[in-house]
Amino acid sequence: MFSSLRIRNYRLFAMGQAVSNTGTWMQRIAQDWLVLSLTGSATAVGITTALQFLPLLLFGLYGGVVADRCDKRRLLLITQSVMGLTGLVLAALTLSDNVHVWHVYALAFVLGLATVLDNPTRQTFVSEMVGPGQIGNAVSLNSANFQSARLVGPAIAGVMISAVGSGWAFLFNGLSFIAPLTGLLMIRTGELHPSERAPRSKGQLREGLTYVRSHPELIWPIVLVGFVGTFGFNFPIWLTAFTDKVFEEGAGTYGLLNTLMAVGSVVGALLSARRGASRMRLMAGAALLFGVLEIAAALSPSFWLFAALMAPIGIMGLTFNVTANSSVQTASDPAMRGRVMSLYMMVFMGGTPIGGPLMGWVTDTFGARIGFLSGGLISAVVAVGVGLALARAGGLRLCVDLRRGHRHVTFVPREPSPGPERATTGADRERVTSAA
Repeated sequence: MFSSLRIRNYRLFAMGQAVSNTGTWMQRIAQDWLVLSLTGSATAVGITTALQFLPLLLFGLYGGVVADRCDKRRLLLITQSVMGLTGLVLAALTLSDNVHVWHVYALAFVLGLATVLDNPTRQTFVSEMVGPGQIGNAVSLNSANFQSARLVGPAIAGVMISAVGSGWAFLFNGLSFIAPLTGLLMIRTGELHPSERAPRSKGQLREGLTYVRSHPELIWPIVLVGFVGTFGFNFPIWLTAFTDKVFEEGAGTYGLLNTLMAVGSVVGALLSARRGASRMRLMAGAALLFGVLEIAAALSPSFWLFAALMAPIGIMGLTFNVTANSSVQTASDPAMRGRVMSLYMMVFMGGTPIGGPLMGWVTDTFGARIGFLSGGLISAVVAVGVGLALARAGGLRLCVDLRRGHRHVTFVPREPSPGPERATTGADRERVTSAA
């Protein structure tokens, strides 16, 4: 489960990220609550989230091109410094009582610009630290690291906001970036497994898109990630709305709900780390259950049932995310991995500028329950569609058997079809079938 941590460079990286991730989660909770306090609007929370991820939608693919060209360690030193600085500026504005909602909007956008380069660089730098044999394990541990911080960050932020205000949470986040910067400086570059850098040339962005489009084992997971990320992962909007409007509670309850979801997320990430391979059927199944659990939470009649569903939602959400991430990374050519992962992160997080305001408007107009229900319904329906598309690309068909003692629902090979179509798609079908 923890085999990647035997590698010194990755261990230093993970320790720094653990501290920084805690600060990041503290800032997320404090930022959402600050915007809600300033405006009283779930739509404003959605706009803040959208502005933070809008640069990914606009420039995300170019971030992957840069990541494939540059020294990833040096690029991370720059991006992590900028991200820490945004936290310090927001802390200064809040602690001096000069903060306005447009300040939060502007700093969220700047943070998003840094993330354009940071995300694909950080994702692909992991493979350079651990080597190809440990990518799946390292990706899972990265997610466990991030979600473990989610256990601590929201709890501390909830207490801190209630006791001394949001500004101190922003200050902690800004200072927390000292840890990953120190870890990056201590990394032994001679022990890395650097991938060959892509030379500067025209058409690299188009080349990456063509590469993804020609591989079903890449394009369909990315499509599913895009829909679930855009419509199913709008928890800042829904949890603030449920806390404030439905249950009429405060920041402490909001932090509690995030912490409960983080418990499930850590469990999901650790279970993923134990698996030897990432299967696409697991990815589609986890996305389907994730959507169904969101629907159940939206219809929950009581606070305690709603809270109890946060952990299973976290398990399924992280299982889906980790499985999709590691599947896409391992299926990508190393020279293309930066561009592939930039597209992956663009559709997963860059869809938030569309989904955030839209789900915020639905939540404000029709209520928190309808907003949450719609996100879960879209996730579940698309998961079924992508699962069937992957099965078809892999030469499989759905088989339903209601007899006792048999697997009721499974995929079986479809009869081979004669003709040129089989010759042109056979390699893709073999790749997808082995991944499934």
